[in-house]
Amino acid sequence: MLKARDIMTKDVITTGLSSTIEELARILVDKKISGTPVVNAKGELLGIVTENDLIRKNKRFHIPTILRLFDAYIMLQSQSMIEEEIKAMAAVTVGDIYRKDVITVSEETAVDQIATIMSEQRVHLVPVVEGKTIKGIIGKIDIIRALSLGSR
Repeated sequence: MLKARDIMTKDVITTGLSSTIEELARILVDKKISGTPVVNAKGELLGIVTENDLIRKNKRFHIPTILRLFDAYIMLQSQSMIEEEIKAMAAVTVGDIYRKDVITVSEETAVDQIATIMSEQRVHLVPVVEGKTIKGIIGKIDIIRALSLGSR
């Protein structure tokens, strides 16, 4: 049975919190990758940033719907969601847009389990870690490549 260590990309391109949005975009385009782990100065995993985070930064602002009921005004979108949307649109650095709630696996995680995680959690990149140290990264293409090798 194939495991994460068998299919992961070992030369992981990472970025830091202070990297600019422009630097991140250039890395993604130049390296032809869809995202990168965000690390601190020690190289420890803090989160992940992807193309979707960059796209979200550039989307139109959705003006919240307000419902008037008698003399009260009720906002149909939570204040925190509005604040998060404004923060993402005003982002200047990776630290402004990265996601802290990153799903990770170990080198021993089975490929079918990783595929299940990606499908059910709707994630495209899964860092392979030991503690907070990044050992590799698995993208959807790595899963597809493993499937094609397994069918030979």
